[in-house]
Amino acid sequence: MAAATSEQTADLTVQEMARRSGFSEPTLRYYEKIGLLGAVARDESSGHRRYGPATVARVEALSCLRSSGVTVSGMRRYLDLLAQGDSAAAEQRDLFASQAEKLAADIGQLQLRLTYLRRKADLWDARVRGDAAAEHRATEAVLRVLEQFTH
Repeated sequence: MAAATSEQTADLTVQEMARRSGFSEPTLRYYEKIGLLGAVARDESSGHRRYGPATVARVEALSCLRSSGVTVSGMRRYLDLLAQGDSAAAEQRDLFASQAEKLAADIGQLQLRLTYLRRKADLWDARVRGDAAAEHRATEAVLRVLEQFTH
């Protein structure tokens, strides 16, 4: 527990920040280069990056956005709106609502693909068992799922 506490309060290295955020080290360097992270402090003796609490919080927020499918330009828009404070609250709401709708659509497509894979597994299981009636039902189920892909 002491290690976790010291990692939370001490400045993080790029390796620690990568591990904590899920971003690769090159991604963190790129985000710094394009201005998403602001100025990242450097260790005076080595010149290595040191991520302080404010930068850690920013990277963690960007990690949540990125894992939700937000693009770099979307992250930039979020940060620009964040800098405007409460005056941009409606735009922030719209940004997040729009991304939530997109993510919901993506989840729907993934659920459809999952259903397809399960019905195909059912079909092959029926074939392995030599159950012609179950194979026929599974084939029909696969065709119903395939129809949903085209709508």
